[in-house]
Amino acid sequence: MRLFFDHNLSPKLADAMHALFQPDHEACALTGKFSRDVSDLEWITALGREGRWVVLSGDRRITRNKAEQAAFRGSRLIGIFLASAVCKAPVAKQAERILALWPSIEAVEATVAGGAMFELPMTSLRLRQI
Repeated sequence: MRLFFDHNLSPKLADAMHALFQPDHEACALTGKFSRDVSDLEWITALGREGRWVVLSGDRRITRNKAEQAAFRGSRLIGIFLASAVCKAPVAKQAERILALWPSIEAVEATVAGGAMFELPMTSLRLRQI
């Protein structure tokens, strides 16, 4: 599985996940692949061309902005969008929630078609499809 952490999440999360799960999984932060000022449409399009990525994001605007949502839905990406409470939590709590839902993230990546979007909740152990 390839994980992409957008600019709304700490690159340290990507580094930690990469260290934990290599060589079976790859994780990278936005700044590891793109310039910091890349637009959402640009990275969504570029990653979509590369193939299947699981995007972890704190940017729920992507799920509401018509152009960004259409680009994401038309891509081969799977979106895991952190709930607002998770986004506001310290990095350690964000990592805890990602790890708690890791089996669900792996299952989604293995079974769901690209363009799907899910919410990573603060308390539940289930991803909610958006």
